Parts: sequence; structure tokens; C-alpha cells
Amino acid sequence: MTFQPKTLLPDPATQGHPALIEMRGVEKTYPARSGNGAVTALHDITLGVPRGFILGVIGRSGAGKSTLIRLVNGLERPTSGQVIVDGVEISALGERALRNERRSIGMIFQHFNLLARRTAFDNIALPLEIAGVPSAEIKARVMPLLDLVGLGDKADRYPAELSGGQKQRVGIARALATNPKVLLSDEATSALDPETTEQILALLRRVNAELNITILLITHEMSVIKTIADRVAVIDGGRIVEEGPTFDLFTQPQHATTRSFIASITGSELPPHIARDLHAAPVGGGKALVRLTFTGGDATQPFLSVLTRKLAVDLGIIQGNVDYIAGQPYGTLVISVPGSGDQLATLTSAARELGLQTEVLGYVA
Repeated sequence: MTFQPKTLLPDPATQGHPALIEMRGVEKTYPARSGNGAVTALHDITLGVPRGFILGVIGRSGAGKSTLIRLVNGLERPTSGQVIVDGVEISALGERALRNERRSIGMIFQHFNLLARRTAFDNIALPLEIAGVPSAEIKARVMPLLDLVGLGDKADRYPAELSGGQKQRVGIARALATNPKVLLSDEATSALDPETTEQILALLRRVNAELNITILLITHEMSVIKTIADRVAVIDGGRIVEEGPTFDLFTQPQHATTRSFIASITGSELPPHIARDLHAAPVGGGKALVRLTFTGGDATQPFLSVLTRKLAVDLGIIQGNVDYIAGQPYGTLVISVPGSGDQLATLTSAARELGLQTEVLGYVA
């Protein structure tokens, strides 16, 4: 499943493109409890989500992802800093104003949070009932949402009669019931199998494209980011360590945490038995391992045969992978070449002439 990428905007905080969601210098510290010291979950978070975009926030367990998303809908208050949604400072609202503002912020949960004794229709209708919407208007709103998420024939089914993917579709429809500007997704696919995950991500992308709803999605799965996000922020230890267009972060990661996340997804992680025997300096009579990275149109070019002819030497293929990142082709190939003489220098020079990125990983006997 691939999607055509949007034309990514520059950083909205610095290029005159107002973000729909903004966090400015946000910190969140939880007070000391039961003899333990205070815990700072987020440190100086400054982040913007452009209107109509999908921003994925990825981090390991305990990195601060859930705290971040709870600040956006006001379930948590920042210790300092500002949280702003469409020009409204969420972090400064009183309880009544906050309840009203939450109607413009939909939420999708990891474990669906459906009411077992309400049908799919009634679960979707719940936020409208709470808002005091007349029953005729509720029906006129809920039935099209059921059709949108592919459950038009499941209106009278109870959660126990639905699969995990169907339950999440109900959860998405419920989140859309109040016509929100923003959709928050808290690990919405982590409880689903891979095939169902793809279907849910395709649905979220459709919601984003057709309804122009801005989505802030948190996850620990880089495959989710790769598939759906326009931009990605990497959080580690409560800090945003890297942020930018998804394709850029996958192809040119700057931070060690980002590199560790993408290694297995992009095929850039060496097999363990090879990594163990890798040396930093040339080994007599050994080989050099070189990673070639190719993107965009270069991904379909027969560059390996061109290099082989140019060097007049056989190149060993150690590992390779071609994938799509945010809808754009991206591939890596690890090859071996004699590590002595001029062949390594000639290879790297020729590869760069072909528009490939090169990296000498090390040497093996």
C-alpha cells in the first residue's frame, strides 16, 4: 500500500505557515509520590503540526508520547509552556471552555474504548447525545459516518459481535461525529494484526485527504510512520530529538535514536553474523562493505550493472531492500568490494556520479 506524498511545507513555526497544533516550550512534571522524586515527562517541547497534515510522533515506551497527546486535548495541563489548537490556548482554558473546545478534537484509542451495551450506531452517537444534538440530526450524522468507515451494514451490531478492525472503525467514526478539526490517534493500530493495520491506516489517510482533518498520531511502530505520516517527530527521554518530513528522516537520519528506529525498517541493519566480524580498518586480503542508498527515480536504475562494468570487478551483494517511504521509492544495497588498492575509491566515486549516497561500513576478512 502506497500513497502519493503531499508537497511538504517548511517548518510552520519559522516560515509563515501557521500550525493548527502548536506546543511552545512545553514542560510537564509530575509531583513526587510515595517517596519517589518528581518526574519530568516532557522537556521544552516546541512542535507544530501544519493544517491538514499527518504528524507522527514516535518513541519508545516511557518516552513521553502519551503525555504529549494528553496535553493537546487538555486531559493533562503543562507545568509550563503553551498548547495551542487553531489559535486557542488549550492549556489556559477553564473546565467549561475546555469541554466545548474538545468537541473540535477527536480521539482514537488503542483499545477502542467502546461501550459494550451500545450498538455501533449508539457508540458513534454518544458524543452527539452528550452535546445535546436532536435525535434526527444524530441519525443524519451517524449513518454517513458508518458508510465512510465501511460499516454501513453493522449499525445494530454490538462490540462483542465485531472484529478488532471493525471496533477501531467504530472508534474512528465516533471521533469524527462532532466534526473535529483535529484527530488524535493514541497507538490506534498496535492491537491489530498487520493486514488490519494497513486497512485502518488507509482509512485514516482517506479521512485526512477527504475531510482535511489534521492528524496527530503517536506510535512506537516505524512502519506506521513510514506508511501514513507527512512529517515525523522523534521523542526520546521527554525531548524531541529530531523532526521533519518523513522521507528526509528515513533517508538522512541525524540522531542516533532515529537511526535505531529506522534500521530494521529500511533494511540498513547488517545481519548479526556480519556485524560481529566487521573491522574499522582494512583487513589484509579482505573486503570492504559499502552501503549504497538510492532514492526517487534512482531506485529503478540498473546502477549495479553500470558499476560492475565500470570497475571490471565482481561486486558481492550482502543485503538489499527497496521500499516506499511516504509514497517515494527508497532503497539500500550493501555490497562487498576488494578493500585494498584503488577499487574502493573508484567505486565510491563512480557511485556518487550516479547520484547514489555511499557509506563505507567497515571491513571483513
